[in-house]
Parts: sequence; structure tokens; C-alpha cells
Amino acid sequence: MAPVADTDKYDASQFQKSHVGRTKSGSYTVSKHNRELALYPEYLPTWNPHQKFPAYTFAEYHDKGLLADPELKNLFPGGLGTHDDYSVKRITPRLGSEVHGIQLSQLSDAAKNDLARFVAERGVVVFKNQDFNDGGPQSAVDFARYFGSLYKHATSGSPEGYPELHVCFRGASEEEIAGVFANRTNSISWHSDCSYALNALQLTLFSCLQIPEAGGDTLFASTVEAYNRLSPAMKERLEGLHVLHSSIEQARNNRDAGGITRREPEANIHPLVRVNPVTKQKHLYLNKEFGRRIVELKEDELDYLLSFLYDHVEKAQDLQLRIRWEENTVVLWNNSTTIHSPCVDFDEPVIRHAYRISVMGERPVGDLQYLNDPDYLKEKYEQLGI
Repeated sequence: MAPVADTDKYDASQFQKSHVGRTKSGSYTVSKHNRELALYPEYLPTWNPHQKFPAYTFAEYHDKGLLADPELKNLFPGGLGTHDDYSVKRITPRLGSEVHGIQLSQLSDAAKNDLARFVAERGVVVFKNQDFNDGGPQSAVDFARYFGSLYKHATSGSPEGYPELHVCFRGASEEEIAGVFANRTNSISWHSDCSYALNALQLTLFSCLQIPEAGGDTLFASTVEAYNRLSPAMKERLEGLHVLHSSIEQARNNRDAGGITRREPEANIHPLVRVNPVTKQKHLYLNKEFGRRIVELKEDELDYLLSFLYDHVEKAQDLQLRIRWEENTVVLWNNSTTIHSPCVDFDEPVIRHAYRISVMGERPVGDLQYLNDPDYLKEKYEQLGI
């Protein structure tokens, strides 16, 4: 079977045995000690054992980036670069941009369309000095919902009443720090979020509410540039291959830790080489955490090929960047054209509290002629009995 990330790794978004608190309504939450230390209690994760979500089914998707001004004049009236009231600079030549002087909370719908396109083009966009979190969870949900339907995670913690927020919470205890390295020598775990979903997650917003003085960065890599680096012969070999993605293992690990599952686990088939509907660029769509096998290949063949592709993306620092979190920083990324990894390099028992909101995108396709086709890959599903 293909190489996958450790199934028993510590995941700060999932239920932990150290979460021994209860809310007034009876949901599980973090310990009393951590609740007292939290600066944003309204964003604390909870797990309601009675909460259930129906299975997701196919849905058409129309990216807001397709409505954008080609020159992004609604978002950047003076163009890219440095201006009197805002600045935009590239973090690396092909991946990532950093923006100062523009408040996400003040964007018009037209500017949000430009934002969707800008994130599709740059992969990762960092907005500094934001007032975004001051409005509370409802304000964050309202902002993200403009771009499309918001994903509700089956097992992660979320604030009560806001299942669209996926909360990452590492508490101030030696136990939680030790848990990261209990079975691993490092915390790096490259992935894209929830690739097992039929309509894959697309535009993603992430904000840290409470952070260590140093450490806890997030790493990103461009799967567009990774694809472009391949030889024509290798690109040709990858065309027509498909990967089975599964959440079954995640659900099992969460259950074993004492957590809950709000939706039954799922498995879906996606092309290994995917096309972005906004930029029309091809890119690799692979995921060590949730990708299980290439359905067209034998086990030895797929192990060899996936190992090469994982190494190709994860070890090439010249197609990566590193985000250092600061107070009031909000990052948006394209969850299809990038992969990312947390970095747990702080060892003092302090809280790291963050949340993610993800817009559900299109069903991944290898050719845009199949975009929003509900019968796409039907024969592959029948072949595997899914």
C-alpha cells in the first residue's frame, strides 16, 4: 500500500484525551485550566456527542474568481506593489504574496471576487494587521460564505453553534507537547485538507488567535510548480491516473481517542493531475494523509510512483514557503494547488489556538470539459465498488 502519514500522530484539530472539560450544554471541550488561559473563549473547540451531519453529495461549483477583474482593480485600485495606503509583495517568485493596509472585513463583493482570483494565482496570500477576529465566529462565517458553501468537518472541534469553523487547539500542558513526538521524530505532515471529500475544499482561511512567542509556523508547497518541474515524459505518464482518498482512518483514530464522528467516513476518487478552473493551470493533487492508492496501478508500482512524487514536492525547498504567525495575521490559500504542514517546534507548555474555514470547491477534474459533471469517473467508482 502507498506510503501514508502516521495514523496515530497528534492532530491539534482532533479530540485529545486531555480535553476533559464540558460546556453548559454538555459538549466536550478543553480543560478548565486551558479555558482560563484562552484569550478567545468564544472560539474554543467543542464536540457535541449528539451532533450529526448528513453525507455530502455532488454539488455544482462556480468559482468567484471567474467574476474578478483581470487586473484585480477592485482589490488593488492602484495595482500591485507599494502605494500610500497599502502594499503587496511576493513572498517567493511563484508562491505566496503578503498584503499590508487592506482590511478583509471591509472588502466589497467585487473586491472579494478579485481576492478569490488572487489566491488562485498566488496559492497563498498573507494579510497582516487585520481586525478580522474581533467580529467573532459569526463575522468570520459570514465573510467566508460569500465564496461558496462552507465545509463542516466530521470529527474536528468547533465553537458551539459554528460547525463551519475547524479549530486547532494545542493546550498549555507538557502532555500535549509530548504527544506530538510520542511516536515520531518530527511534526512535519504534508497534506491538503479533506481531499477525501467529493467536492474538494478550495479557498481556505486560517487565523491564529493565540500563539507562542516563537514557533508554530506553517509550511506551504506549490503543487503547480511541482507539476511544471516534471519532464514531458513524466507528465504524460501521470495523465489519466486517479487516486483513492479516504477519511476512514481519520474517523477511526478520532473514535479511539474518545472523540465523535458527526458524519460517516467517505472515500472518493480524484485525478492525480488536476486543472484549476480559474487559472487553467495543471497541478499535482496528492495527499500523503488521505491518499490511499492509484487505482490504475499495482501496489508495487503505485508505491514507487507516489514515493517519488511525495519526495519531489516535500523536499524541494525552492517551491515552498514558511509562514511565521503573528497577532492579527490572516492567511488564505488555495487548498487544491498547495499542500501544507504544521511545524511544532516550540517546547514550552503554551496555548496555540487557531481556526480554519474552508469553502467547498469543484469536484476535481483532469479536464475542464468535465467540470460540474455529476457522472465524472462513474466507471472508476463502479470498478472499486464505491
